[in-house]
Amino acid sequence: MLEMLRDKRIMFIGDSIQRGMFESMVCLVQSVIADVDHSIERVPPRKIFRIEEFNTSIEYYWAPFMVESISDHATNHTVMKRLVKLDSLERHRKLWEGVDILVFESYVWWMHKPFINATYGSPENVREYNVTTAYKLALETWGSWIESSINPQKQKVFFATMSPTHLWNWEWKGGVDGNCFNETQPMEGPYWGTGSNLEIMSILKDVIGKLKVNVRLLNITQLSEYRKDGHTSVFGERRGKLLTKEERSEPKTYADCIHWCLPGVPDTWNQLLYTILLQDYRNH
Repeated sequence: MLEMLRDKRIMFIGDSIQRGMFESMVCLVQSVIADVDHSIERVPPRKIFRIEEFNTSIEYYWAPFMVESISDHATNHTVMKRLVKLDSLERHRKLWEGVDILVFESYVWWMHKPFINATYGSPENVREYNVTTAYKLALETWGSWIESSINPQKQKVFFATMSPTHLWNWEWKGGVDGNCFNETQPMEGPYWGTGSNLEIMSILKDVIGKLKVNVRLLNITQLSEYRKDGHTSVFGERRGKLLTKEERSEPKTYADCIHWCLPGVPDTWNQLLYTILLQDYRNH
């Protein structure tokens, strides 16, 4: 992987799910390099992991909606009412341009409610959009930038499909009222949770399919659906701090069934990414 990244930059763009994929990649490559070879730097909204020997960087960029929003601050992004600029990438795109490998992801922040406040056209004209309509408009804005700015001879673009949640265990147990807490085994047999929106999946496939630039879907949804046992549960952080003993004793309230443990599921996403990059590398 490091040899393929020599003299190049790879950037993971999205929300905290995508940050997990970035951290996974950093951990995977860090396991084979000496301590003196690397550094990590926080330049909000980016984190940059540099490996001097290979002249490469693995980067993360916080953009939960991909397009601009009032939640774009790297640390202070919790707001009472979300507001998204469906037709603007202006602030973001400047820091994406020229990156050799771009890996995008944007889903869970859209699914907070069925409707979202957004602007399209006039910045003063704020109105409520159905989430799927807003997502399609945002994706089309992103697609226009891809077509106008990406050089397919030098750059590669990926888009990771939605990361599943396991918030309600009645979906796989039936007759119970809990979540992913204390789950220790993957799903057995076919499974698709209500947290994964098929309409969003269809929109993503449709928009990407119409682009003149090759964007490859990293389809991680179905394989991750089975992993009800893979979330951080009560062992993760909340607002930058580990849960207290009291909070851990209330898993119905505090268990995180959205984010993933590391080592864990995001490592598999990166294995898929690595495999595609390796095929390209060998073909050229």
